Amino acid sequence: MRPLGPRGFLTDEEKQSLPTVSRELLLRILSYLRPYTLQFLLVFLTILLSAVVGLLPSIITGRIVDEALVGQNMALLVKLLLLAFVTLTVSQVISVLESYINAWISQRIIFDMKNQMYDHLQHMPHAFFTSEKQGDIITRMNTDISGVSSVISGTLSSIVSNVATVVTTLVALFTMSWKLALVGIVVIPLLILPTKSVGKKRYQILTDAQAKNDEMNQLINETLSVSGSLLVKLFTRERREYERFVAVNEEVTQLSLREQNSGRWFRVLMGMFTQVGPLLIYFAGGWLIISRYDPALTVGTVTATVSLINRLYRPVESLLNIHVDFTRSLALFTRIFNYFDLPNPIQSPADGAKPDVAAGDIRYEHVSFSYDPEKPLLTDIDFTVPAGKMYAIVGPSGSGKSTVVNFLPRLYDVLGGRVTIAGVDVRDFDLEYLREQIGVVTQDSYLFNGTIRENLLYANEQATPEEIEAACYIANLSDFIAAQPEGLETMVGNRGLKLSGGEKQRLSIARVILKDPKILILDEATSALDSITENAIQDALEALMEGRTSIVIAHRLSTILKADRILVVKDGVIAEQGTHEELLERGGTYRELYETQFRQILDYEAEKN
Repeated sequence: MRPLGPRGFLTDEEKQSLPTVSRELLLRILSYLRPYTLQFLLVFLTILLSAVVGLLPSIITGRIVDEALVGQNMALLVKLLLLAFVTLTVSQVISVLESYINAWISQRIIFDMKNQMYDHLQHMPHAFFTSEKQGDIITRMNTDISGVSSVISGTLSSIVSNVATVVTTLVALFTMSWKLALVGIVVIPLLILPTKSVGKKRYQILTDAQAKNDEMNQLINETLSVSGSLLVKLFTRERREYERFVAVNEEVTQLSLREQNSGRWFRVLMGMFTQVGPLLIYFAGGWLIISRYDPALTVGTVTATVSLINRLYRPVESLLNIHVDFTRSLALFTRIFNYFDLPNPIQSPADGAKPDVAAGDIRYEHVSFSYDPEKPLLTDIDFTVPAGKMYAIVGPSGSGKSTVVNFLPRLYDVLGGRVTIAGVDVRDFDLEYLREQIGVVTQDSYLFNGTIRENLLYANEQATPEEIEAACYIANLSDFIAAQPEGLETMVGNRGLKLSGGEKQRLSIARVILKDPKILILDEATSALDSITENAIQDALEALMEGRTSIVIAHRLSTILKADRILVVKDGVIAEQGTHEELLERGGTYRELYETQFRQILDYEAEKN
């Protein structure tokens, strides 16, 4: 957090970070209001009507003093009081109507923005979610967009309402007595002086507070999630995480206090200046009446003028605060628009290709890729997987095996070379069609917090009960489901934590079976299974891969031995490829992996059997 300069003055660095009010930014904000033009016109009409009706009680007060009290007319007094009551009632009814329409508009705009944000984030590339903090995403979706409500229903309407009130009040004041009107508005320039600096200061504090709120949301999300809380408990870090939270929470609290206090003296000055005006009017009005300098001036006019002046200062002060609040709201819109403007390099091309991939080869042509430009991961990946064949990819940890297969569904795009299916670059495919053709089972099977049935139907909402039963049978899940009192309606828990690793994996395999893809990717799909469970579904996986082009990242020799060909990834290239026997004879990287990893597992399994 950048510190404020001495006595609240902004440093040069802080001045450079102040929001820029550009035509483009304002037009962009207004674009969200445009669909509700008719509703806004209705709001503005009620505001104008309310401003006019709001003048009447002050004017009636003048008549009460001059005509009813001075004239000692009781009937007129009652009549004027009733009239004043009616005008106040009408004014309140109009305010309720205005408030309702305003609330409706702001909630609809929030509805639109949240839909747009969710749709935008859903289509962001996988790399965005691996690098962006989840707390930041949640803050944009909830806190920031919800904050737009106060800008739409509060700031914008306040500007219109206060302008209407100021204009109508000034017209009434100068109509009654231009001399007293000039006296009453002489203090208005004094209200303007401190506004600009206060607005800048509050904006900077708000920006820092938002950043700290993001940090606190991230900490909450990480440590109070199921996995995070488990890790905290296992490593007994409750005290440390509590201290971290207290530290961040203290900073958030201090920033909130600074923001609230930054306008306190400003409000004190405003209060003092607004009390000076009525005193000046009483003095000027009294002098004009007593000295008979203005014979037409009456006590009622002075009283009405004071009432109207009090009505004038509040919207003037509010308009000056609007500048502060508007400056403050720019940080909110900037954060939202920054997310909307995030580039999405992985998009579906117009009229994307939809070739038949079932009989097409998968071809990697001199593919290169890196997450960090200074640390190349893949430099020249070149191989072909013939249609209907099963290829296994092995290699040292961190060699990029998972990255290689992630190019197929375009979770990432290659930086060099290309990946084709049936002769068509995957970047030229219709993206939705491409991903429909590919089924993926990963090592970390993700399940939604719902029922077994709901997680299965995520792959195919139109699946029949017979198809679900068949998929569960193939994935060796039927006995487990039958043993549950609620069967397919059994809740799996957050991220599937009510299930064992093997049960989750079998459920994810059944889900892919229901998808019925043409291309299958198994990214260490059986790593979470014990040997007995793996053997039980190995035949099912082989049946699933039958007739499908499959790429398997495997750590178990039993899976690798069944591959039509083995690819060894090392140092950014396909260092070796061939069958199990061929690669062992070469005595290269594969043999080293076999001796250090696969052989130990094989011997261990042999001992158990």
